[in-house]
Amino acid sequence: MFIIGEAVIEEQLAHEKFACNLTECKGACCTLPGGRGAPLEDDEVEELVKAYPFVSQYLPESRQDEITRHGMVEGTPGNYATACVDDNDCIFVIYEEGIARCAVERAYVEGRSQFRKPLSCHLFPIRISARGVSQLRYEQIPECHAARKQGRNLQIPLYDFLREALVRKFGEAWYDAFRHECERRDSPSPLL
Repeated sequence: MFIIGEAVIEEQLAHEKFACNLTECKGACCTLPGGRGAPLEDDEVEELVKAYPFVSQYLPESRQDEITRHGMVEGTPGNYATACVDDNDCIFVIYEEGIARCAVERAYVEGRSQFRKPLSCHLFPIRISARGVSQLRYEQIPECHAARKQGRNLQIPLYDFLREALVRKFGEAWYDAFRHECERRDSPSPLL
């Protein structure tokens, strides 16, 4: 563990290589079983409500009906998450050529919405838990095997792959300090 600013960081984040490989995983992180979707920060609930008129254009009618009947978010303040369909797919999943993709992000990329996607999705496979301070940990799931392999092949550190999301959460100065510390920890020790 090491600390940057107010964040406690799991050591593995300094060493892991990672680069999503959607052709292999098929967007599995958006369809994990368990019945709970993406964790949401409280202010993201309002962002999703504002974005929904634009996002809904990408959702199949069955998903729109599900949202009308049951809502797009579940939980209570401090413990919100996106709703799921059949205890698997996030309510915002759309399928393209067999790959699960995010309708929220699609609306953002196409310039229809200001909200990119939930931060927990943007940061995955880094998870943040807050118990007085932010604790960053690496969630290693079997479905991301292809991403780890591709990251090693391309020599892309996890902290570089997730740069945009980390800057979104903590800011540019924090990210620069984090990256510097990760590089220091991941480089071979000089011979004495």
